[in-house]
Amino acid sequence: MRIRRRKNAAEILCQKYADFVVEEPNKLKGKWKEKLGYDKLYAEFGSGKGRFVTNKALNQPEVLYVGVEREPEVLIKTAEKAATKLPKNLRLINTDVEFITDAFAKGEVDRLFLNFSDPWPKRRHAKRRLTFCHFLDRYKQILAPGAEIHFKTDNRGLFEFSLNEFSACGWTMKNIRLDYQPEEDSDDIMTEYELKFREMGQPIYRLEAFYPNYEEKV
Repeated sequence: MRIRRRKNAAEILCQKYADFVVEEPNKLKGKWKEKLGYDKLYAEFGSGKGRFVTNKALNQPEVLYVGVEREPEVLIKTAEKAATKLPKNLRLINTDVEFITDAFAKGEVDRLFLNFSDPWPKRRHAKRRLTFCHFLDRYKQILAPGAEIHFKTDNRGLFEFSLNEFSACGWTMKNIRLDYQPEEDSDDIMTEYELKFREMGQPIYRLEAFYPNYEEKV
């Protein structure tokens, strides 16, 4: 996705959309649910333009949703949707996933969504993929015992890479789909990318994963 740079995008986020954007997430680390009054916290890393996380928050008002996006220009799109639809249980963070343990404490996240992450197709960029083992180790530090990662992509190469990474790093996978079709009664939400790819007839790859040996986490 080509990003149109916007002057002072980070400042706009914090000033215009302060009801949703958490400027200093480290101050809520370990206290998200307590301070905001929720029993469950679900996060989407790489939340893009926000169709998924905004609508999930609207559909599940009992769950605190947190969208994490490193590009402020992109996160503004989510903030605009939030300002229109006004989900009270949605918060947004402008940060890189590399620093996610600064925002969340051990066991604080009850579910993690990775939707259509950048595939970084060049081999030399493999370490930037959000399912690279380095990032999976980060997720172990913030996920609650038994918490799942729900991963979707249109990129077969990224999916095969992710299968290998989850397995090599000790995660258990289930519900692996090479042509994912949501059930009629599913509460799944399609992202902007998923809508586009389905219109083009491209298969969607999906899996769920959890880390079985919680006490062994670093």
